[in-house]
Amino acid sequence: MKKRIIDGIEVQRSFGNVYADLGIPDAERLKIKTGLVVAIRKAMRRLGLTQQEAAKRMGITQPKVSDMMRGDFSNVSERKLMDCLNRLGYDIEINVRQASEPVGHLKLAIA
Repeated sequence: MKKRIIDGIEVQRSFGNVYADLGIPDAERLKIKTGLVVAIRKAMRRLGLTQQEAAKRMGITQPKVSDMMRGDFSNVSERKLMDCLNRLGYDIEINVRQASEPVGHLKLAIA
């Protein structure tokens, strides 16, 4: 990976997953969860929901919503995050196809 110096700081371009770049285990899973939480935040904003209103609609507690908004979603499964998005009026499609490489990848596209 090519490194550059910007304003005296060494930087390098991401591979597209900051968790993988940092060597964090389960990087692909964390990237998916982060994308789902970002979509939840956008939905809450679009709907003008408070954390309490969003919690009631998503079927979780307000403290869990607060945790998610602060970036702590380690105690919420991907399935629960998808359920939250469904309850906020979003459809979720999962496409499974054969990978072109020996090991496949997870990919999240938010429209």
